[in-house]
Amino acid sequence: MSSAIRDVWVLTWRNLLHLRREPARLSDATVQPVLFTLLFVYVLGAGMVLPGGGAYKQYAISGLLAMNLVTSAIGTAVGLADDLGTGVIDRFRTLAMWKPAVLVGRSVTDIATAALCGGFVVLTGLVIGWRPHAGVLSVAAGLGIFLVFSYALSWGVGCIGLLTRDAEASNGIGLVVLFPLAIVSNALVPTQHMPAILRVIADWNPVSAVTAASRKLLGNPNPSAGSHAWPMQHPVVAALLWSALLLAIFAPLATRIYRTRTAD
Repeated sequence: MSSAIRDVWVLTWRNLLHLRREPARLSDATVQPVLFTLLFVYVLGAGMVLPGGGAYKQYAISGLLAMNLVTSAIGTAVGLADDLGTGVIDRFRTLAMWKPAVLVGRSVTDIATAALCGGFVVLTGLVIGWRPHAGVLSVAAGLGIFLVFSYALSWGVGCIGLLTRDAEASNGIGLVVLFPLAIVSNALVPTQHMPAILRVIADWNPVSAVTAASRKLLGNPNPSAGSHAWPMQHPVVAALLWSALLLAIFAPLATRIYRTRTAD
């Protein structure tokens, strides 16, 4: 067990060193959150009236956390595809190391970048006037639930990187999968006025559950509480169940795909 932990730490540190040497790769976790927060709050929010009232900036920050963390998860697929394409993973296979350490190390790196991304959204929100209205533990849970979901999602996105042939393909496919997941949700707009089919999809979207759970825990406006869909009535439980389900499905699947791709 100690050797496996050491292997994961070494590969996580290696991934972090790559980010330090190529800081442009962190643009989706640093620059993008600031731009998205300002653009959506002041452009979309200018014409948005929330059901039940409330300021859009108070409503939007949880949604922007979700959207930024989901879209920036593409970095998982790109990183794995790049390592496979350059042959560095073939070199890792010649070492006496725990084989899944490559995937676990990548997932740990991704949770660190997700925390960085979330931090930029929160800081930008605080600057423009957003405030949580709950106790310290509730606020910590409201932010932490995003990291739990982000970690589970990274394993699913990792499957894309393992199945594609190069970083460009994984980036394109990842965007096609993740962008609708982030948009067809309650992240940026309430679902009440969506067409019936889209409203059902949005209410059962895991991103909507995580966003609604965060709004509830942070004490921010949460129009989704008026929906009769089960995930919107029990968002915290739904968000944790979605995260557990994604991890249970995609962690073994990613491991299996990795073994197949790297088999002799």
